[in-house]
Amino acid sequence: MAEAYPRSDSSSGSSSDNDEDWLDKPGEEDEDDQEQVSVVSLFDDRVFPDAPSMLAYCKDKFGFDFLAVRDSLGLDFHGCVRLINFVRRSVKQGTALPQKITADHLADDGLLIPVLADDALIFCLDDLPEPGVGSRGASGAGDAGTATKGKQAAQAGGEGPVVEELLQKNAQLQAELEQLAKQFNSYRLAVEQTLDKRWGVDEEENDKAESSKATPAPAAEEKPEKDESAYYFESYDHNDIHETMLKDAVRTDAYRDFIYGNKHLFAGKTVLDIGCGTGILSMFCARAGAARVFAVDNSAILDRARENVLRNGLGDVITCVRGRIEDVVLPGGGGPGGEPVQVDIIVSEWMGYCLLYEAMLPSVLFARDRYLKPGGLLVPSHASMWVAPVSDPEYVAENVDWWREVYGFDMRAMQAGIYTDACMTVMPPESVCGEAYPFRMLDLHTAKVEDLSFETEWRSTLSEKAADGLDGFLVWFDCFFAESRDEVVDAKLTAKEWAAPGRERVAFTTGPYGTPTHWRQGLYLIDKGKAKEIEVGPGKKLEGEIRYSIPKGHARGLNIRLTWGLEGGEKQAQTWLLH
Repeated sequence: MAEAYPRSDSSSGSSSDNDEDWLDKPGEEDEDDQEQVSVVSLFDDRVFPDAPSMLAYCKDKFGFDFLAVRDSLGLDFHGCVRLINFVRRSVKQGTALPQKITADHLADDGLLIPVLADDALIFCLDDLPEPGVGSRGASGAGDAGTATKGKQAAQAGGEGPVVEELLQKNAQLQAELEQLAKQFNSYRLAVEQTLDKRWGVDEEENDKAESSKATPAPAAEEKPEKDESAYYFESYDHNDIHETMLKDAVRTDAYRDFIYGNKHLFAGKTVLDIGCGTGILSMFCARAGAARVFAVDNSAILDRARENVLRNGLGDVITCVRGRIEDVVLPGGGGPGGEPVQVDIIVSEWMGYCLLYEAMLPSVLFARDRYLKPGGLLVPSHASMWVAPVSDPEYVAENVDWWREVYGFDMRAMQAGIYTDACMTVMPPESVCGEAYPFRMLDLHTAKVEDLSFETEWRSTLSEKAADGLDGFLVWFDCFFAESRDEVVDAKLTAKEWAAPGRERVAFTTGPYGTPTHWRQGLYLIDKGKAKEIEVGPGKKLEGEIRYSIPKGHARGLNIRLTWGLEGGEKQAQTWLLH
């Protein structure tokens, strides 16, 4: 029996047989100029020239009546989009469609995002017959071109009433086309904004827009207040920084190993991922059995994270939310002013250079206090900060003294900032010339924002490597992943000691004694032109204080001030900026 549906290929027949198709036929210019549509079947890769014939094929071959489902649920344009993507997603995931599709099956706002890129079926929704109206036929008859031809024929026959009827039909079709354009524009906007608007992300921006209408623009000499954090979120818009982080195996493996190694902690739980980036940590959690994951990011990278989630079939578990965690309203809560949704676990890769650069930790602590259930877990749970003295004449010769003679020229002007800016680098272990000292331990379950600006003491006993003199100081951090908030992490233990073989714990270091990470270490060189030289050597003891503070006018930056001197002796100080 011959198929009653158009074939998806056009290879039959020679090119000479179809030469006439390239020539305009009298009265058919409009039809020839129309763009050809290729509508892909909902269930396989068959392609059709229009939506009605494709849906007829799906009904006949697969027993799925799209129009019947649409009519029974009373779906509008957006509802039809959800239904299309629900079917395509089910087919893509190999999941059987339910016996009866209900409104609950289409409630996920992720269904507004096309499963099939440039899905022509969505563009062709207006070609489908309205509820209670017979089909227009496989070719979508009833378009403006057909109406025009009918008008011409009627005029030739002198049938005035028919002409009037066709003119009215033509006007109706034009109105339908305009409505379709509006619907599709609305659909595209929904894909980008519906989720955020429903959850309140854009309310603040809308309020600002409304207030700006009533507020006169500032005078020319007045400069509007700058968002000091804008550059921070924009810096995460691009792929390169995320590629660097993902390829940092120390970092990414630690999160993966902890999440996959503790699936009992994640199974059936609700997780919040702050600063989700590409969505990798959210997808780890979903694969570990989490029932629901909120992936939040204020960078444009969230659009790609959402696509990553959908491509990996995790859209039913992971909900992507655009905005600052301080501003968004997570779905499932009481909305603005109501009770917020509660989560069992907060996972975040918030660490910056020297741990606190970029000032993302306050956002995590805010989310902890607002969203984390009593007894809930933070991943990672602890972080310790370390400092050690450095002696490396070779580094100084290659990176400082080198500028004094460059091809016969004194270019020491290029040393500007070398003693005032932190240098993020990977130093060899042999450059450390004294005991490393853990000057700060943060328990993320109890830490407060005010704990992140501090001044505390440090000390070190010098080794034989100090014989060449003291060149500066090295700062790094270790991260720990505790399985319970009751688990205590000794501040004096390194990550390697805490996660020693046999303990089945996860931790990592960014220090000189471990595998290099993208965080590297912070090197703070002493300005020997201003500092007093002290006699150092094996066995001598250094002591002093280290201070972390936020520089004025640079909320995401970090000032680190160190004082040092021999035990019981005079102390000197120097401050470095990390920006």
